[in-house]
Amino acid sequence: MRYEMSMDREFLLPATRRFILASFIAAVLLEWLPWHGMALVLRPDFVGLMLLYWCTHKPHRVGIGIGWMLGIFVDVADASLFGQHALAYTVLAFGGLALNRRVQMFSLKEQSVHVFVLLLASYAVYALVHWQVRGYVEWNYFLGSLTSALLWAPLTLLIQTLRRPRRNPNEL
Repeated sequence: MRYEMSMDREFLLPATRRFILASFIAAVLLEWLPWHGMALVLRPDFVGLMLLYWCTHKPHRVGIGIGWMLGIFVDVADASLFGQHALAYTVLAFGGLALNRRVQMFSLKEQSVHVFVLLLASYAVYALVHWQVRGYVEWNYFLGSLTSALLWAPLTLLIQTLRRPRRNPNEL
């Protein structure tokens, strides 16, 4: 199975700036969906997942600066505490860049464990900021890192499918 995944990676089309930007726009739009109740607690961090995907698969194109700018944009878009997402996404991007080769060595199930740990670190930053501002931490907020890690494999497969070259119907 691992050999097949490594063979698939060799034949992916290069990720253009437009494709990366479109994926971030789609992630922000998913963040803006109206979440209520328990769904809000379990809501995955779509932007964080997308940032982590690009930091691990294209580290020369997406890095800490992109993570910080994306975090500032999400802070403004969500009307949350200014800099909270920027700090968390900077930590997440650093972890993705530092572990990019390690994460790609494993199967998708094993990658999800690494992603879970990186997302826990990012959510810990959210918790620290929340604790500093409000004086308490909501522990059920960490459930979002679990649902985000569960979405890692489908997200990776979706993006790799979109990046595969299209076959010409006239070829044999």
